[in-house]
Amino acid sequence: MSADEEAALRRAAIGSALFMVAGPGVVTGLVPWLLTGWESRRPVPGGAIAQVAGVVLIGAGASVITHSFARFAKEGLGTPAPAAPPTELVVGGLYRHVRNPMYLALDCLIVGQALLLGRAGVLAYAAAVQAATAAFVKVYEEPTLAKTFGDQYERYRRNVPGWWPRLRPWNG
Repeated sequence: MSADEEAALRRAAIGSALFMVAGPGVVTGLVPWLLTGWESRRPVPGGAIAQVAGVVLIGAGASVITHSFARFAKEGLGTPAPAAPPTELVVGGLYRHVRNPMYLALDCLIVGQALLLGRAGVLAYAAAVQAATAAFVKVYEEPTLAKTFGDQYERYRRNVPGWWPRLRPWNG
């Protein structure tokens, strides 16, 4: 790897890390805390089973978000932030199964918090986040990716579902 490529990768990694704190950190951390103060309902509806499911969803969501941000830096040489987009279309890793793993992971984290804390309001917030991200994808992200990456994105879009992961990874 050349010095220029190393510098670009370093900038992408730093930018992705900063945006991960500013974007998902606010959506899945600050807002749920403002809604709940991290206080759970007692008893939690669904009991220990709901809480264990919540912990599993939080862990899965956090790992998928981390993986996605790393993919944007390493594979795309950019960030998920519209202000510093990737220069290459990100289609590896979990993106071989679903086009929007990061947005699905955001909802996993929030639903996990709702289950762990027994808070229906957080569940409603998760639905609002999903509606907002789906609208953002449809109105901004998909048209921008089509314009930026053309036929490469259209082929990817035809083969990889947006919201329901395919079981076998796409090898396009």
